[in-house]
Amino acid sequence: MVFFRVLSRLPLRLLYGFADFLYLILRYVVRYRWSVVLENLQNAFPEKSPAERCRIANGFYRNLTDVFVETLKGLTISEEELRRRVHFPNTSVFQTYLDTAQTVLIMTSHQCNWEWQSPGARVLGPAVDVVYQPLTSRLFDRLMRQVRSRFGITPIPMQGLLRDMVRRRGQPRLIGLVADQAAPPGTAYWTNFLHQETDFFVGTDKLARQFACPVLFVEMRRLSRGHYEVTLHPLAEPPYDALPPLAIIEAYVRKLEQSIRANPSDWLWSHRRWKHKRT
Repeated sequence: MVFFRVLSRLPLRLLYGFADFLYLILRYVVRYRWSVVLENLQNAFPEKSPAERCRIANGFYRNLTDVFVETLKGLTISEEELRRRVHFPNTSVFQTYLDTAQTVLIMTSHQCNWEWQSPGARVLGPAVDVVYQPLTSRLFDRLMRQVRSRFGITPIPMQGLLRDMVRRRGQPRLIGLVADQAAPPGTAYWTNFLHQETDFFVGTDKLARQFACPVLFVEMRRLSRGHYEVTLHPLAEPPYDALPPLAIIEAYVRKLEQSIRANPSDWLWSHRRWKHKRT
């Protein structure tokens, strides 16, 4: 752990040099999940040429290696530097809810550097919690919990979220959920996403209704290397009596798809997101 913390104190310009080297290794030597990336891109963008999809793939590997060193930098990055690098143009969207003592659910995705979204919001003032899936490696799980608990953020294991929301009902805070993973097929919400039937988790829709929480979608866009803009889009707000079941998830999917199509290289294409089939 000390080793990672020492590396984290290096200036980002040096860490980006390491990211450039790591890009060459992952892309051309190891060819990390190259077949998975190409298959995902071919299925998601059948209208694009092989050369276009290859350019997107190359951009993805550059984004991936930048996210790696930026996440490492998250161990020691200062509030001042984070404020300069992560810009929120419309914080009034969530501040209005927090002023009335509401808990706000934030649906985000593996887009750009998702690990800087929560600390970027936290240094602006609001209480922020993040939901995470514990890692099998004890070392890296401990590392990521340290990164995700900077500036007073509370990491919440996914399995303990419901219990936490019951215990802290009505607290004005933001709860961030990375919602674009593949869900268990039997309990998932299935919809067409990037030309494919895709399974999404339904928990956010259920929690929003049970605890009367407004829901926002976070869109992250790279302005330049290491500088991001985070825009908040309202998805739904209580009362939910007239809102069809799982309409919140469908609204999230449509916003996410639109954002990915605008900047496809910035999404995490190396996951097997379409490994499940509807039963």
